[in-house]
Amino acid sequence: MTDLQPLRRALLSVSDKTGLIELGQALADRGVELLSTGGSAAALRDAGLTVRDVSDLTGFPEMMDGRVKTLHPMVHGGLLALRDNADHLGTMDQHGIAPIDLVVVNLYPFEATVARGAGYAETIENIDIGGPAMIRSAAKNHSFVNVVVDVEDYGPLLAELEAHDGQTTYAFRQKLAQTAYARTAAYDAAVSNWMAKAIDDPAPRRRVVAGTLAQTLRYGENPHQQAAFYTDGGTRPGIATAQQHQGKELSWNNINDTDAAWELVSEFDPADGPACVIVKHANPCGVARGATLAEAYQKAFDCDRTSAFGGIIAFNMPLDEATAKEITGIFTEVVIAPGADAAAVTHFASKKNLRLLTTTGLPDVTGADLSVRQVAGGLLVQDRDVGQLSDLRVVTKAQPTAEQMADLRFAWTVAKHVKSNAIVYVNGGATVGVGAGQMSRVDSTRIAARKAQDMAADLGLDQPLTQGSVVASDAFFPFADGVLTAAEAGAVALIQPGGSMRDDEVIAAADEAGLAMVFTGMRHFRH
Repeated sequence: MTDLQPLRRALLSVSDKTGLIELGQALADRGVELLSTGGSAAALRDAGLTVRDVSDLTGFPEMMDGRVKTLHPMVHGGLLALRDNADHLGTMDQHGIAPIDLVVVNLYPFEATVARGAGYAETIENIDIGGPAMIRSAAKNHSFVNVVVDVEDYGPLLAELEAHDGQTTYAFRQKLAQTAYARTAAYDAAVSNWMAKAIDDPAPRRRVVAGTLAQTLRYGENPHQQAAFYTDGGTRPGIATAQQHQGKELSWNNINDTDAAWELVSEFDPADGPACVIVKHANPCGVARGATLAEAYQKAFDCDRTSAFGGIIAFNMPLDEATAKEITGIFTEVVIAPGADAAAVTHFASKKNLRLLTTTGLPDVTGADLSVRQVAGGLLVQDRDVGQLSDLRVVTKAQPTAEQMADLRFAWTVAKHVKSNAIVYVNGGATVGVGAGQMSRVDSTRIAARKAQDMAADLGLDQPLTQGSVVASDAFFPFADGVLTAAEAGAVALIQPGGSMRDDEVIAAADEAGLAMVFTGMRHFRH
């Protein structure tokens, strides 16, 4: 095998015909013979190019509704033959097999078929067979054969041929082969994961996770870590599908934190009014509803102004100019919302370091998508936490008022998105203290109350807003100390899962303190 290999014959068979004519013309101009199938052949001929049908090459027509057309020794022999192996060359000569130097294939649109909700039978018909077989044959024999599976590689291929007088280098073919195997792996992953869902198998024997490179990041969580961002091909509104209007590239931490903010704000239905979430280091430091987006932002900001500096802000409704002006009062890394009016976009443009992202809407937070986390030697896979309150039970003598119950529900939603152990104080539809990620629940309770005290001093209030507040705990209080600490901070009602061996003690402590307590029967750990 020599490094440079000439390209004399190409097989083009694509579902996505973007750039096909330009590629075919460029190859024909170099004297490359074109082989093709079905619609690709027709498109090339319509453009005035000379094309030989694969059915003419194999001596067999396309059959069984196109299921069988390229699965033939005349095709795979031309792809797999080692050009420096005398036995292989003799076999080719004996059977009249001509070498194929380039395969250009993009596969049946299986992922798109699933995304639009097609039925089982139609989805099955969109599983490509001949395409992956050709891709794998060509990729295996990359010592001699080029394989292109992405439209993005048409340009680099032509540039390579131009640079090497109609030839390609081994390093270039290696890169194409790696891309090709990743594509077929991702394709098979999509098929297997769809089928697992279709047959209602929550834990198939093998689970494959695949992605497409969206962005090579400057670094990871820290400057010494290499990183990249991959998308899974889904259309769910969020960080992967958002439009960035301005600002430098998102960092690893930006993407992670923006996703956290977006997932929380999406819990709040716009029909119930504007909502704002401010996140710092993947934890919400301020969440609020308001009569306007600007009011919701201000209430969220007043929960923890210190942490909000350099944070991520998410909204559940399209941004307006008034809100944009409020936001730019301090340094903010990212703002994300389901749209923004022209005046808001123009105002943000004056802040060059701020990234503005907009989406096509809010995601369905009730959809049980998969959540995947890597651990040493494996993957942890689970459904996304989409648990909703359904069976609330008041367990104390005191009953929460309607206003308190609304705040309890709000606090519970926020606590779901705070790292465990999570404690959230809420007053008037806004967080007033958040305790996150502590090893002890009572420590989270104390930290959240202390933050409220600090903010009261900053805002010039006579008392912290935890006075008259409600508290949510993502898991049960194992002891009464957390309840008593919340009471000392001024809380009047609590919401928690219940289920502790000491529930009776905790309820008794709440009764003695005059607190109302609601059990949810559901916890929201977030690690």
